Amino acid sequence: MTIQSLPSTFADRHIGARRQADIDTMLKNIGYDTVDGLVDTAVPASIRQEDPLRLTAALGEVEVLSELRRLAAKNKTAVQMIGQGYYDTVTPPVIRRNVLEAPAWYTAYTPYQPEISQGRLEALLNFQTMVQDLTALPVANASLLDEATAVAEAVLLMRRANKDMQAKDGKTVLDADCLPQTIAVVLGRAEALGFEVEVADLSKGLPDGDINGIVLQQPGVSGRVWDQTGVIAAAKERGALVTVAADLLALTLITPPGEQGADIAVGTAQRLGVPLFFGGPHAAYMAVRTGMERTLPGRIVGVSKDNAGAPAYRLALQTREQHIRREKATSNICTAQALLAIVSSFYAVYHGPDGLKAIAETVHSNARVLATALRTAGRELVSDSFFDTLTVRVPGKATKVITAAEARGINLRLIDADTVGVSIDETTTAEVLSAVAVAFGAGPVGDAVGFELPEAVLRSSAYLQHPVFNTHRSETQLLRYIRKLSDRDLALDRTMIPLGSCTMK
Repeated sequence: MTIQSLPSTFADRHIGARRQADIDTMLKNIGYDTVDGLVDTAVPASIRQEDPLRLTAALGEVEVLSELRRLAAKNKTAVQMIGQGYYDTVTPPVIRRNVLEAPAWYTAYTPYQPEISQGRLEALLNFQTMVQDLTALPVANASLLDEATAVAEAVLLMRRANKDMQAKDGKTVLDADCLPQTIAVVLGRAEALGFEVEVADLSKGLPDGDINGIVLQQPGVSGRVWDQTGVIAAAKERGALVTVAADLLALTLITPPGEQGADIAVGTAQRLGVPLFFGGPHAAYMAVRTGMERTLPGRIVGVSKDNAGAPAYRLALQTREQHIRREKATSNICTAQALLAIVSSFYAVYHGPDGLKAIAETVHSNARVLATALRTAGRELVSDSFFDTLTVRVPGKATKVITAAEARGINLRLIDADTVGVSIDETTTAEVLSAVAVAFGAGPVGDAVGFELPEAVLRSSAYLQHPVFNTHRSETQLLRYIRKLSDRDLALDRTMIPLGSCTMK
């Protein structure tokens, strides 16, 4: 027998009970003689389809993998510079191999049982600490689903938490520079729940009328970075709460939401080591000021003590969650992108504060290099203050620029017939910058001249000072830390595991 002739069907490898004796034993224990008899009871005849499905013959596992590779090879890969909250990133191989591709991490379930979840809980606590430090807000959750829905959750949080007699029933105001998918999701949620939403340019001040809360984007989808402390203070004077949707990498360089007076910060951790994955899944985050903990959606990891008095991790404030309060829960979000949040937390552990800042400075420097080349060629930039994204006016020529970039294997953002967006990330090379410049009709890039971030928006406070973010610099050190945490967990790589909230409702 050759290896090619060995069985490779999915049933042979992925269905537990295959021996007839095992099947007979299980049937006997539940009072049936045959599988058909069990199916007759479980599936009423009135809904059963008598004819078999018209499907092609099943492929074996090896053949399926080969076919999937063939189909995947049809994808035309390009350099993604569209932005809008999605950026290419470098996933360190030690994290890819030992977290994303490791069943000890990707088969673990909801950590409601702390006795078998200490590793995951520590990794998620690292995520919370990272978010708290970068946003300068004291309480963060252990991730949400994506940025757009996280902003919608923040809007609902503001509507729950605002007790100002005049403002509590007011409208929600979104800055026009928020991500378009964020605006769309919030408008959809507002229509379903019956509250007013207005989209306005908040850099020009607040609109008239009662305002429950405002949402700002930092940096904006246009790339613009500006001092938001004035509009935040004005909103507070009118009784409104404030949410800032912030880029975590940018927050290593610019003033964090908490220091500007924001009540809530939300966003995505995708660009911290999580691949684009064709648009998802990615981990979102939310952080809040003191006093809003019990209105916060999602899970919160806390530090407690075990029966021997040693520090131990557990999920805290669970009475907010759906598996306990059901329809009275803080939110119907009782899940999170835990695996992707863990990847981002290890990315921060691996790079530390200095490494993250160096990546951010490189991204910003490359954006300045491109801006210099475009300005030299006479192209108009919408804003001279930016972190990683340029919005460029090319009257009547946007489609031409997009097509020229596509011919060079680069995807840019088509905003309208006169405007194109370009977003830089940590994977952007000098060759890519030159190709983009040429697509705009500019010459090859050179050195950056000007376009520094304004002094008023620069960050001066420290972050990620905990030893965990300043210890594991080599691949071997991080490998051992990842392994130490996974050894504290119980997942399908070791044994069957109990399920959690989905079976508790």
